[in-house]
Amino acid sequence: MKRIESEAELADVIAGANGALRVKGGGTRDVGAPVVGEVLEVGIAGVTLYEPGSLTLVVGAGTPVAEIDALLAADGQRLAFEPMDHRVLLGTTGAPTIGGAVAANVSGPRRIQAGAARDFTLGARFVDGAGRVVKNGGRGMKNVTGYDLVKLMAGSWGTLGVLTELSLKVQAMPEVQATLVADGLNPKDAVAKLSAALGSPFDVTGAAHLVGGRTQVRLEGLSGAVSYRAKALQDGALAGFELVEGAASAAHWAEVRDAAPLAATTGAIWKVSVKPGDAPGILDALGSRVAGAILDWGGGLMWLALPEEGDCGAGAIRTELARTGGHATLVRAGAETRAAVRVFQPEPTPIAALNRQLKAKFDPRGLLNPGLMGV
Repeated sequence: MKRIESEAELADVIAGANGALRVKGGGTRDVGAPVVGEVLEVGIAGVTLYEPGSLTLVVGAGTPVAEIDALLAADGQRLAFEPMDHRVLLGTTGAPTIGGAVAANVSGPRRIQAGAARDFTLGARFVDGAGRVVKNGGRGMKNVTGYDLVKLMAGSWGTLGVLTELSLKVQAMPEVQATLVADGLNPKDAVAKLSAALGSPFDVTGAAHLVGGRTQVRLEGLSGAVSYRAKALQDGALAGFELVEGAASAAHWAEVRDAAPLAATTGAIWKVSVKPGDAPGILDALGSRVAGAILDWGGGLMWLALPEEGDCGAGAIRTELARTGGHATLVRAGAETRAAVRVFQPEPTPIAALNRQLKAKFDPRGLLNPGLMGV
């Protein structure tokens, strides 16, 4: 295994490959069906351009997220999409990279207010499965190429191309953050409270419930504005909630972002996206099989711990999703389980056909992470 540190070298290696390639960046996100093939370790790192005044960052895809966070913080800025650190949940090593975050479209609690990783990715360079260097998008929000390949690459998990450079929109760091917290709510009542907060005019940037634990709502911005919004919520929709500020508030959201309360559970971990109001009913239907759960995005994102037995609850979860709508991904399980259980949500026939066509277009020899997403 050789570490590749330039786009030209990457293009040459892929063009000359004669077998399956398992794409590896930081190595922290071991998600998907196991890929059998030569490891392609890519570390194209470094800052190409940073313009704080225009909130724009251009960076090598192999740059560690921690380095980007430090660079932006020095100018009072941050990544808006709050990417999860999968090492906490998966027990992996290495350093999460920005390319991995975008390739998996990793988006944290702030997604409900700011958007997903793909929404802040303005442009991308990547090498496709034929060894061709492709560039799409740019440093501005407008994209007139006719093909929004940036959005296509976000969430493709390295199956269509290997990212080499990303252009990102960043945002100013707020002056303060605060969290309103309550304990003892059941999932149904917690989701009702979260929905009320999200439906208020008070610009909530996080809304989560740790089943069996706390319910929390985050506010960010200027100090005076946050104090006013917190009091308004406490006087109304979130009566009885207590205010937590500073480092304690940030720690609450780091736990939710990384699904940290489930890290100590044994067995499988599912990430399930649903309509927020459907989450309590799905929990009830799964019953005692659920060993732990976190509801993020106001209930729209469920993290579920289930025993790693049989299909790890895939049949039960997807039966519920057939009724309610949504999709489920098996985020944590052993390699044998992930080889036997469909990790990503099965797609409707027309979408599956479209994805096969895209795969044939961008990776005609089927070299890049074959089978990882089940296609």
